[in-house]
Amino acid sequence: MNNPNPVPFREAFWVWLRIAALSFGGPAAQIAVMHRILVEEKRWIGETRFLHALNYCMLLPGPEAQQLATYIGWLMHRTAGGLMAGLLFIFPGMIAIMALSWLYVLAGQSAAVEGLFFGLKAAVLAVVLQALLRIGKRALRNRPLWALAGASFIAIHAFDLPFPLIIVAAGIIGFLGGKFGWAAFDVHQAHGSTGRGLTDAESRLGAGVPDHARPSLGWSLRIAAIFGALWLGPVLALVLLLGPENVFSTIAVFFSKMAVVTFGGAYAVLAYVAQEAVATYGWLQPGEMLDGLGMAETTPGPLIMVTQFVGFMGAWRDAGGLHPLLAATLGGLLTTWVTFVPCFLWIFLGAPYVEALRGHKPLSAALTAITAAVVGVILNLAVWFALHVLFWSVRPWSGYGLHLDVPDPGSLDIGALALTLGAILALFRFKRGTGEVLAGCAALGFAVKLLAGS
Repeated sequence: MNNPNPVPFREAFWVWLRIAALSFGGPAAQIAVMHRILVEEKRWIGETRFLHALNYCMLLPGPEAQQLATYIGWLMHRTAGGLMAGLLFIFPGMIAIMALSWLYVLAGQSAAVEGLFFGLKAAVLAVVLQALLRIGKRALRNRPLWALAGASFIAIHAFDLPFPLIIVAAGIIGFLGGKFGWAAFDVHQAHGSTGRGLTDAESRLGAGVPDHARPSLGWSLRIAAIFGALWLGPVLALVLLLGPENVFSTIAVFFSKMAVVTFGGAYAVLAYVAQEAVATYGWLQPGEMLDGLGMAETTPGPLIMVTQFVGFMGAWRDAGGLHPLLAATLGGLLTTWVTFVPCFLWIFLGAPYVEALRGHKPLSAALTAITAAVVGVILNLAVWFALHVLFWSVRPWSGYGLHLDVPDPGSLDIGALALTLGAILALFRFKRGTGEVLAGCAALGFAVKLLAGS
C-alpha cells in the first residue's frame, strides 16, 4: 500500500533534528518527547503503532530510544529515513561528549573543571538511585522476580560473574517460565502515554503496512551483509593489522560485545563497562567513570554515549606512536561506531518481522526475567558509584569465593556526602528535574573547589 498522506522527507529532517536537540534526561524522557511530537503534535504515527514499535525496541540490545527513532524513521521513509532519524539522534551527544572529553584531558586538573565534575558525581549517584527505584517498581511485581533481582545483584557484586552471563541466564529462566506457563513470568507491562490516544487510522502514516515493511528474505540477507560488514569489518581489520592486544583492537572487540548484550538500557550495562574499563583494561580510574556518566547525563542523546568517553580515555592512556589527542579522538569515534552500527542492523533486519513477535509468550517472559535481573545489576552500579563517590579509599577484599570492595571509613568525603544528600532531597522530596539537579550540583561543586583553592 502507499501512504495516503506521506510526510515530506525535508519536513521529517527538521522534526528529527528538533527531537535530537531535546533528547535530554535518559530514555524515558526521550521516548516521551518523541510521543508528544510524533503522535500528538504532528500526528504522523498512531498510538498503537508507536507502542508496538517501542515494545519491539525494548526486546533489543542497545539504546531503545535511539532504536525507536530509527524504527519510525524507517517505517515512514524506508532505509534513508531510518538512517536520518537514528543518526540525528546520535550526533548532538557525540559532538558534545567529544568536546567535553578534550576539555577533560586538557584542563581537568584545573579547580574550575574539577569542581564541576565533583558536583556532577554526587548528582549522578542520586540519578542512578532514582532510576533504580523507578525500574524496580515497574519490574518487580512478585516474589520470584524479586528473588531473581537479588540473585543477579549477588552474582555480579559478590561473585564477580560477568554481566552477559547473568543476562543470558535470566533470559533462559524467563523463556522456560513462559513456555511452561509459570505465572510469575506472565507480566504484561503497559507503556504509559499522554494525549488523547491517536489511532493508527487517524495518523498520516495510516493503519496499513507499507510495502517496504513486509518481510523479504532477499532484503534480510542484503541488509545483514551490508551492516554486518560495516560493523565487524573494521573490527577484524584492526585485529589483523594491529594485533589483538592493541588498544584499538581491544576497544573494537570489547564494545562490539557490549552491542550484543546491552539489554536493559545504559544503567544496566554501565556497571559491567565500569568494572572492565577500570579493573581489567585500566582505561579509567573509578572517579573518571563517574565523570563520563556526568557528561552523558548533561548532554543530549543516548546515555550509552558515555562509552565514547571510555574509549577516548583508553586510547589517550595507550596512544602508542600517535599523538595522545589524536589517538583518544580515534578511540572515542571507534567506540561510537561499534556501539551504534549494530543498532541499525537490529532495526533494519528485524523490523519487517516484528509482527511475528506479537503475543509470543515465552519471548515476553524472557524479557520480564531479564528486566528483573537488570534491577539487580543497576543496584550493583549504585553501590559501586556510592563507594567511589563518598570515600577516598576503597580496597578489594576476597575470601570464601567472594570478591568485594570495602571502603575505609576514615576516608569518608563529607563534602561529597552533603552534595549527594542534597541531590537526593531535590529529586525525591522536592521533585526537581534531573537537569536542574545536575546543574545545581555542578555549580555547588564549582563553588566548593574554588573556595577550597583560595
